[in-house]
Amino acid sequence: MAVSMRVRRLVAGAAATGLLAGGTALGLSGTATAASAPTTTATAPAGDHHDRCEWVKGHWAKKWVKGHWEKKVHYTKTWHKGHYDKHGTWHKGYWDHDRHYKWVYVQAHWQPYWVKGHWDCHHR
Repeated sequence: MAVSMRVRRLVAGAAATGLLAGGTALGLSGTATAASAPTTTATAPAGDHHDRCEWVKGHWAKKWVKGHWEKKVHYTKTWHKGHYDKHGTWHKGYWDHDRHYKWVYVQAHWQPYWVKGHWDCHHR
């Protein structure tokens, strides 16, 4: 005999509610026993730790970079003059763009970089 969809949904909802209620009761009883243990020493200093923190806005800073070899792109532009071919047709001149890579030594230098805003907490 097939059970209707309404009955199946009702049974599934009741089972889920029972499991949630049981889990909540079990969880509360566990925290109640854990919270009742007395502590004899203070583990954290009294007061709020936010009074030691200050907001530092984002800013540019510099970092020293040693000399190194770097692969750089070099572009060359070549002009090809216009000419008449052997049939007497004129071909216009054009620029030819060529790109190639070359290893170049870069001297030591200061490199700027962005520092994001952050909280700076001092230990007093």
